Order: sequence, then C-alpha cells, then structure tokens
Amino acid sequence: MRSKHRRSRRTRRNLMIGAAGVASFMAVVFLIPSILVNRFEAWEPTQLLPLQPKEELVAQEQQIMVPVYLTDRKETVSVPLEAYVRGVLAAEMPADFELEALKAQAIAARTYLARRLASGETSGLPPDAAGALVTDTVAHQAYATEEELRERWGFFKYAQNLDKLTRAVNDTEGLVLTYEGEPIEATFFSTSNGFTENSELYWQAAIPYLRSVESPWDERYAPNYEREASFAYKDFYTKLGMKASNMAPELVVERTSDSGRILSVRIAGTSFAGRDVREKLGLASTDFTWSTADGRITFRTEGYGHGVGMSQWGANGMAKEGRSAEEILLHYYQGVRLEPLRNVLAKA
Repeated sequence: MRSKHRRSRRTRRNLMIGAAGVASFMAVVFLIPSILVNRFEAWEPTQLLPLQPKEELVAQEQQIMVPVYLTDRKETVSVPLEAYVRGVLAAEMPADFELEALKAQAIAARTYLARRLASGETSGLPPDAAGALVTDTVAHQAYATEEELRERWGFFKYAQNLDKLTRAVNDTEGLVLTYEGEPIEATFFSTSNGFTENSELYWQAAIPYLRSVESPWDERYAPNYEREASFAYKDFYTKLGMKASNMAPELVVERTSDSGRILSVRIAGTSFAGRDVREKLGLASTDFTWSTADGRITFRTEGYGHGVGMSQWGANGMAKEGRSAEEILLHYYQGVRLEPLRNVLAKA
C-alpha cells in the first residue's frame, strides 16, 4: 500500500524553482579577488581572560578565550575565539563548500557563542566540565581540534582546507547576527525539502527571525536530497513504543505544515507528532511518504534535519549562484542585522 500523502506544494515548488532560476541568471556574480590566505598567527596569551567582567571582553575582544570541554578526552581546553569558530566550521560544514557559504556558517557559529557569552549561559555541560562554556558536541556546536583535522584530512588536504577555513573566519572576524540588538539563535541544519520551517512547528517557541522561507537550491545541489529507510513491521512498532505485530501498519496523516512536513500522523489508532516519528525511527526529515510490502514499511524522505534556520546545502547553492554570505544569512534569518561582537558585549 502506498501512502496517500502527496505534496500539494509540488506545483508551487516547481514554479518557485523556475523563478529562482531566472533570478539567479540575472544576479550579479561577485568575484573573489584573492586566492591567498593566511593561517592564524601563533597565540600565546600570558593569562586566560575571565568571561567577566564584560567590559574587559569589549576592550580586548581579540583576546577572548573559549573554554571548550573535549568530550572524548574529558578535559577543558582554552581556545582563542576565532580559532574556536574555525574548529566549529571544520566540524559543521564540508571544507569543499563555497567560500561564501563557509563565511555564513562562520558567522552563525560565532553568533551562537556570542549568545552564550552575553547571557552567561552554561546549560548542557556535563558534571565534570567545570569552567567550560561549551562542549565539542552537537549539544552545543560540534568542534574539531587541529589534531583531529590532521587525521581526518590527511597531510596534503590539511593545509589546503585549513587555509580556506581560516580565510572564511578572518573575512568575517568579529561579526555576529542580532535581532533587536540581541544575538540570535542561529540554528542551522543540513538540507531543506524546498522550504525551511517555522520554529514553533518543530520546537515550542515562535521566534520572529526563524520563519519558513523558500530554499530551492537544496534539490539542485544536495547529493542526498532524497533518502530511504526500511523496517520490518515488528521493528517499526517496537521503535515507536507500540505492541509488536506482523500486521501492515495503517498510517493516516493528520496535519502538515505549509512547507509540506508532517506535523502529526495516526498510526494504528495512535496519534504521533511528525517529529517523534522522525526521531524514533531515525528518519532524515519529517517530510516523508511510505509504502508497505513483503512484511516491511519503507519511508522516503526529502531533506535532512529539523528544517529550522539556515540550510547548509541551501547556503552552498546560493553561494554557487553568486550570493554573498550576508545575502545568505539575511535570507534564512528574517529581519536580522550583522553587528560587531564588541557591540553586543557592550550592551550585555
């Protein structure tokens, strides 16, 4: 049996993609003036600056040190702010992405940290991470040390990739995103289904700058835009916390968002949030269809991730079509501004 859930937005998306193609043809392509990049200079501060008082951070912004808890090593290390941003950039986005997409990601990473610095927030830290501000996991932002990057990239790619990421960080040094003067929740994810999602439809809060916007670039450029996951009937029921059965499950979509993602679905008489189904089954997104045959249920998804904020593959597609980092960020985060970090810390 194949699901009845078909995307009513399909025609709308096709029209939108066509319009985007015309717009990209008319867009001005910004040439990158230089291919030379510089590594971070050696940083040897005589002492670790405290996170307080903020007046010191404003006056000596370039010396902000970020205490990062390295989960595998179970230790906290202090990393210069911009070197931390580079480590996050290396962990969160492929180094072969376009430079303007990498710049956009660098600003988003710096903004996340700015929000924690300004508020003094230390949530999500394990008990043995005393003194840390963030961990190196997705509980905060994934972060890779230079040793990890040498191992991951190998001898020949290491210098090339590091120089490219350093340029993305240096070109955006000190810049963060704000909304009404406060650093934003700069959420991001891998791949959209053609649209991003309103924040309240995945989480609880309606955040004014995290609004659903069109993102046609994902389908054009993301290599795994469509994915598939299959389960034996018994495994399907078990993963959802239901009584195991060999009977083909009956699924009925109850609500979808304007972006085409499933908000709620009834399964064998029980209602589930689309997010819960995605997380319990490990699906790529909440935009899914399904079919049943030969004792298995197979899901087909479009996009990857929660869908709120900046799509990374969308950002890369925009960059490929000549958009700047600022244009990318202002598209995915509505009504925000770019500001120097020192201004944000001065207000805090």
